[in-house]
Amino acid sequence: MIGLLLCQGLATAQVRDIDLGISVSDGRLRSFYLAIGDHYGVQPRQVVEVHERYRCPEDDLPVIFFLANRAHMEPAAIVSLRLQKMSWLDIAFRLRLTPEIFFVPLTAAHIGPPYGNAYGYYRKYGPAKDWKKIILTDREVVDLVNLRFMSEYHKMTPETVIAMRSRENKFVVINDEIKKEKAKPEKQDKNQKGKGPANKKR
Repeated sequence: MIGLLLCQGLATAQVRDIDLGISVSDGRLRSFYLAIGDHYGVQPRQVVEVHERYRCPEDDLPVIFFLANRAHMEPAAIVSLRLQKMSWLDIAFRLRLTPEIFFVPLTAAHIGPPYGNAYGYYRKYGPAKDWKKIILTDREVVDLVNLRFMSEYHKMTPETVIAMRSRENKFVVINDEIKKEKAKPEKQDKNQKGKGPANKKR
């Protein structure tokens, strides 16, 4: 009971922080909420509010906004279906969407875990018109949606994201790692500028 109250208090505090300028105390979560809002065209505050209502793992948030975007519905409608204990795939079917929407084209011939099974299903059923027969678990849907989200938002190959996912379980952490990696060249450039000929002591 105490743990639940603490979680509720944290979620409320995060919503308040978003109102005050998106100063969520956990930098990785803040960055993830901002990325989701930016990619799906919603306010970061709305991402936090959805998380508070559903009390879901952070990795589920892109799935909610992805399905809402594809079905032209409010995220709250997706959350309501999820709270009815429906699987992500069942929700997609309810919205007249097929497993085709989760497919991310790859150039690599061999796909390792955790994506191997999902891509095996796509290959098994051949043409896209037969992909409605594919059965995906909740975890596979989460992995596929976040694969699309991460690769599109950060403008990197899906294969790179898959390699990172094979080493790390949470996309919140993967997003943080990508941001830190992208920031490295900028720091190096600034350091180089400070060491240029014009800055040498005479």
